[in-house]
Amino acid sequence: MTPLLRIGTRRSKLALAQSGMMQRAIGRALGVPEDEIVHAVPLVEIVTTGDRIQDRRLLEVGGKSLFTKEIEEALLEGRVDVAVHSMKDVPAEQPDGLALAAIPEREDPRDAFISENWSSLADLPQGAKVGTASLRRQAQLLSIRPDLQIEMLRGNVDTRLRRLKDGDFDAILLACSGLNRLGLADVITERLDLTAFLPAPGQGALALQTRASDTDSIWAQALNHIPTALCVVAERGAMLALEGSCRTPVGAFAHIEGEILHIGTELLAPDGSGRWTEHGTISATAPEVEITALGRQLGDAVKAAAGDHKVEL
Repeated sequence: MTPLLRIGTRRSKLALAQSGMMQRAIGRALGVPEDEIVHAVPLVEIVTTGDRIQDRRLLEVGGKSLFTKEIEEALLEGRVDVAVHSMKDVPAEQPDGLALAAIPEREDPRDAFISENWSSLADLPQGAKVGTASLRRQAQLLSIRPDLQIEMLRGNVDTRLRRLKDGDFDAILLACSGLNRLGLADVITERLDLTAFLPAPGQGALALQTRASDTDSIWAQALNHIPTALCVVAERGAMLALEGSCRTPVGAFAHIEGEILHIGTELLAPDGSGRWTEHGTISATAPEVEITALGRQLGDAVKAAAGDHKVEL
């Protein structure tokens, strides 16, 4: 069977789980019989630079675009037709010729606290060792608990959970969304409050990226979840203003209540010594350009409040 659509994906277990979900959803949107979807909409596994480098923080080797670059090249060269990314890994600016065609409904955006011995973050003893690869999570942890030892923890989800079980850490932080998609929700000890742990822009959402000429396809229209897309637009507006990268701890989260979109965004000092937060609201029926503008406006306000304080590692 000649494929109708080829999906580019990273090779990690989580990436394949997420891409498999989108494979089935796209196949159904295209009217493909269930038993033919894997052939009509095949997954094309691509190893990214971010996958190959596991012993350093992303900021040391080029930032989060290392998880998308090779897949985007495959899109531009016509080797795949759609890419499935975790939205939080997608840089604020799209490469020439590419666009985000659809943003499916978001999973749980919260951070997960996981520990073998402690029932909550508050219960951790003085000086406890916490593993994370996220500069944002590090800064948020230290702003609340400056006594904690934060150590770099990279690798796939299984690797991180194994190191926790082996006693390398007293606790680790991961995204609830990834654990849910892997069927590992039962390992979560505590789902962290969205106020204290404002997530990364786009956390919990997926991005379906295509060539710019393919954004109005039938499957893209079917999979795009407008409330999620509007919230992500607001969060990425804040990220643009704050130059959100792996070198700068940035959080942003938007949600819709009734007809009002609420957004909060923050900038932190990597060592937790400073934290600047702004909130805003706008009609959920406002044009995307205005929603993006609100995100940027709040991001600019946070940046101004931080002033000369060191916010980049």
